[in-house]
Amino acid sequence: MGNLLCVHVHAANIHDTKGGVYTFEKALYRYPTIIGGRADQGYRGTFKNTFEIFHNIKIDISPRIKNDFEVQPVRWIVERTFSWFNNSRRLSKDYEIRAFYQECVCVISNLMTLLRRF
Repeated sequence: MGNLLCVHVHAANIHDTKGGVYTFEKALYRYPTIIGGRADQGYRGTFKNTFEIFHNIKIDISPRIKNDFEVQPVRWIVERTFSWFNNSRRLSKDYEIRAFYQECVCVISNLMTLLRRF
């Protein structure tokens, strides 16, 4: 469905694969029944190895996007979630000073999206 389980905002000098490890470990702490995850080609190294070796969680890597248009069954869920963030004015620019405030605005934006569905 594209609902948020966890948000982790980090500095721009941390690579996404390492930042993704922080986020997924935070989600595992909150939801210990997670048995798998999905990621794109950028996360096939450190991220995938960390969770398959140390946590025994299967990480499914989605294939690289080709030049031809092709519907990919799961990848659109993540892209759609990020596009929902674009509807929030406060997430359009970096207005927040601290990362914690940015995480809160992401959660509020997702809650507003969920409330609009009902």
